[in-house]
Amino acid sequence: MAQTSEFVVSLDGVEKHFGAVRALDRVSLNVPAGICLGLVGHNGAGKSTLMNVLAGTLTPDRGAVAIGGSTPPAYSVAIAHRLGVRCVFQELSLCPNLTVAENARVTHASISGLGWRRRAGRLILDKLDEIFPGHGVSAEALVGDLPIGRRQMIEVARAFTVTDDKLRLVILDEPTSSLDAHAAAQLLAYVRKATRQGASCILISHLLGEILSASDAIVVMRDGTIVAQGEAATFDRARLISTMGGRAASEQPADARPGEAAHERALRVRARPPSQGDGLECVARAGDIVGLAGLAGHGQTDLLLAIYASAGRRSESAEATAPLAFIPGDRQSDGIFPLWSIAENVGVRSIARQRRHGLLSRRLGRAFAAQWREKLNIRTPDMDDNILTLSGGNQQKALFARAFGSDAEIILMDDPMRGVDVATKQEIYGLIAAEAAAGRTFVWYTTEIEELRHCHRAYVFRNGRIVSEVGRENMSEEEIISASFDEAGSP
Repeated sequence: MAQTSEFVVSLDGVEKHFGAVRALDRVSLNVPAGICLGLVGHNGAGKSTLMNVLAGTLTPDRGAVAIGGSTPPAYSVAIAHRLGVRCVFQELSLCPNLTVAENARVTHASISGLGWRRRAGRLILDKLDEIFPGHGVSAEALVGDLPIGRRQMIEVARAFTVTDDKLRLVILDEPTSSLDAHAAAQLLAYVRKATRQGASCILISHLLGEILSASDAIVVMRDGTIVAQGEAATFDRARLISTMGGRAASEQPADARPGEAAHERALRVRARPPSQGDGLECVARAGDIVGLAGLAGHGQTDLLLAIYASAGRRSESAEATAPLAFIPGDRQSDGIFPLWSIAENVGVRSIARQRRHGLLSRRLGRAFAAQWREKLNIRTPDMDDNILTLSGGNQQKALFARAFGSDAEIILMDDPMRGVDVATKQEIYGLIAAEAAAGRTFVWYTTEIEELRHCHRAYVFRNGRIVSEVGRENMSEEEIISASFDEAGSP
């Protein structure tokens, strides 16, 4: 075996427990310089825990962490940063009450003295320009006011920004989950550039196509251990899925359309962006799966929120004629109740189903939560545990369970698959198809163009307006991307 000095990072026999749960079980991993290492595994496999150990935010119960051949006696976030290890977490770590420039300063203490805001702003904008040309971010913008896609860009740019400390390794935990296809391609192109210049990256993604195309080597985790590793060329999609413990699903989306003719099905949703000047509008009837597409931040989420706000009343821009549920992509800000248990988070939209003689029944609540735990394979030893004990992907499953278990006839989904593993995605696609066949209506914004194939039609947005309606028979990446850009080719 090569000496640890040949590796940017070496983990040796790392273990981590959370109560009775063994999140990491004697994991050893070496990362050479100048490569992109793809890391895959289902939700709860231990990927994020391992990266938190590497970033210094978690202390292992056993094992050693070496950076550049040396093993620090007391590893921490500050030491990791000084030694050149940065992490872009799946749950973003930006301070929402600070500006973009101020957030850059948080992790780069050497930016100090008079005029530090200007210098910090210039540094972060220069890196944003390099990674995401045309990003549209201002250094003075308050981070909490920005959409999640732009916050993701800032988090990435901050990690790659170099000041006094060297840059050895950047850990990217689901970095494209909040980015549209265009921005994701920009990031992956920059990762290839950075590794050519000598830096290393660990890329965690449930988009297996990204892993296969961007990685030089791949590591597969299952149940807290590494079960396979090797050069990326030795893997394909089928091998990745089978090694993770799943099976390859059919690439063909199920046809969820009910048998009735369109004019016989009840109108459920009608909505149009405020700036829409022509007759195009989003229409969804009972049993429809309607996609919202286009580059991130071009009005798709605003339309979903307008539809949600129209519940029980009709506005000029939106109407919804049945009960609604909303599945957000930004679960930390808009989805979970962090002080509540998993069961409480799942059941809060279905209180009526948990009543007995007019009072809430703990037994009925537990039965309801257990039903959806099994249906969506929420990985936890106890549904009464706090929601934050779950991995990010399992938290997202809890939000799906909340919506699907409710009485909602219309389900709005705002890029909801962030952090969800490939096997669970296939199960959810099947569940969406089955629910639509039974008459439920779905309006689904997604940044993953492949997911639009599960929709009956899609409305493409550009600059806050619907610019195109695309039927399933014409659904292609070329069609969606073409409609997402104007004739000059700029968003």
